Amino acid sequence: MQTLNYEFPADREPARRAHVGVVGSGDLEILMTPEASGGARVRVRTSVDGFDTVWRTVLERFFARHRVAGSFELNDFGATPGVVTLRLRQVIQEGGI
Repeated sequence: MQTLNYEFPADREPARRAHVGVVGSGDLEILMTPEASGGARVRVRTSVDGFDTVWRTVLERFFARHRVAGSFELNDFGATPGVVTLRLRQVIQEGGI
């Protein structure tokens, strides 16, 4: 199990907390909590070690496009980059962005 922490500039605060996905084979759970901190703090807990660069790239692309401020907890069980992007889009939509 590996834990990765990232921070990205962000200025759009969601209206509410949100939760999407499940921790299961090939899937991903995301919990988002709005924060007026002026940034996005992301913690990734993954069962797959050694993909730090892939995680950083996927998250950088997402937060460059969607500057959503808040705390994000991603609990991964082997999700592909496509699933990660899908779940991130879902969680910000559920959060009112």
